[in-house]
Amino acid sequence: MAESEINQQEWQDERNWVTWFGIYSSRRDSRLWVPKRMPALGWTINFGHPRGPLLFWCILGVLALLVLLAVYL
Repeated sequence: MAESEINQQEWQDERNWVTWFGIYSSRRDSRLWVPKRMPALGWTINFGHPRGPLLFWCILGVLALLVLLAVYL
């Protein structure tokens, strides 16, 4: 089975989604960014990817830094 087929199969598997938050986690899916269940809503991080949680914390850190800079400058 091709990698793209595995990714699509994993993306369609309901067990890989926390539906009320739009959180996706699949170790078999090789993509770091995946479309949300409703692709018109954008993309989400694959928390099953080895770099997924790190990316989440980096984004959160940058946002926190921007808020602190806005408040104190």
